[in-house]
Amino acid sequence: MILDPDNQRVLDLIKAAGRPPFNTLTPEEARGFFAAGRTVMQPEPAEVAEVRNLEAPGPNGPVKLRLYRAAGSAAGAVLPVLIYYHGGGWVLGDLDSHDQACRAIANAAGCCVVAVDYRLAPEVKFPGAIADSAAATRWILANAAQLAIDPARAAVGGDSAGGNIAAVMALMSRDTYLPGIAFQLLIYPVTDMGMGHESYQRITEGYPLVASTMKWFIDHYLAAPSDVLDWRASPLRAASLAGTAPAMVITCAHDPLCDEGVEYARRLDREGVPVTHVHYNDQMHGFLTMGKLIRASQSLIDTMAVALKRAWN
Repeated sequence: MILDPDNQRVLDLIKAAGRPPFNTLTPEEARGFFAAGRTVMQPEPAEVAEVRNLEAPGPNGPVKLRLYRAAGSAAGAVLPVLIYYHGGGWVLGDLDSHDQACRAIANAAGCCVVAVDYRLAPEVKFPGAIADSAAATRWILANAAQLAIDPARAAVGGDSAGGNIAAVMALMSRDTYLPGIAFQLLIYPVTDMGMGHESYQRITEGYPLVASTMKWFIDHYLAAPSDVLDWRASPLRAASLAGTAPAMVITCAHDPLCDEGVEYARRLDREGVPVTHVHYNDQMHGFLTMGKLIRASQSLIDTMAVALKRAWN
């Protein structure tokens, strides 16, 4: 598999900076390195029509949200909405870590994006992130009128751990635990906590996310080994995916999560869910939020925007 030279540039910079692997750090240390990387990896945040910090009631206190309205959208105009759950292995990330990506998606898709700041592990174990995200999703759609969003054109989406959460939200929506969802956008998602797919054997060193890093994340997130079997942790293990919202699944080859994402897309297709699967054979995990150095990040945002517009129209 060929690696995009932009990806190699990122790897060279990480090596030159001497950044230790996350799985050798405490969660607090890893969060510091994760936050510091933003200025190196991400472009300047784009201007949007509005940014507003909000809170939704959650199971253990308020869940922070950040709302973005696309540049050029009129004040009060009712927009379609993407509810976005950030990546970071359920241990890292926050509203700031994905601020640039949320702005870019809002502008490209001409929509409202509402980012969800679910509680992190290991302070809050599974299913805490799911409970927070479900509560936030329910509140956002229940308050559509005051947020000037169209609940009939609501999508869920996220990258990595956020893609895992988005897939679970789509299943919960199908089962009427949440209001209806029109589309699910799954960017190199975690779909099976069992770590049994071949790509975990293939991607073991040399990248920001490898098999040992995923084990570190999963060990921090899950409360017990048996949680692997719970579909809210491993949506690929759900008895059926039929009836969930139409989907776009993004995978990349240089990623331990590659094969479980591919399998999720194939299973959606087999079970009658309209799905577009886009595979980047030359990209590595995380390239969405590395757009300052990896030009394919913008290509991914444009591709997702087309899919969102098509779903909403």
